[in-house]
Parts: sequence; structure tokens; C-alpha cells
Amino acid sequence: MKELLRTTDVTVIAYAQALLQGEGIATFEMDVHMSILDGSLGILPRRLMVRDADLFIARSVLRDNDIDLGF
Repeated sequence: MKELLRTTDVTVIAYAQALLQGEGIATFEMDVHMSILDGSLGILPRRLMVRDADLFIARSVLRDNDIDLGF
């Protein structure tokens, strides 16, 4: 698995997952429960992971929909 996206905005994660699911790309969200450590303030980012083979297409899908990948 490779990191595709890292953000503190849960709406961006949800939108990205919906877009990728529509393209048949499986995702895995990491660090979901880290909010326990920051008191649910949302200061710790969540990561969206995809299979190595899907990384190129997943990046293209998110870029085409104006989602900043941070690089």
C-alpha cells in the first residue's frame, strides 16, 4: 500500500474515497482513531492508502477533481 493523500479535513477524505470507489480503486484509511490522542480537535492528519498498482491512476483521478495531493 502507498500513501495517496494526507489531510486533517475529513470531507476531503470522504470525497476522495467516493471518487476512487467510482473508478473501482480500493482505499484504506489510516489514523482514523488518532483523534483520541488529540482530544478530537482534528489536528492529526489521516492518510488514505491505495494499492501500489493503483497509485498512478488514483493520483490522476484526484488531480482531475482538484484535490491537492500535497506534492
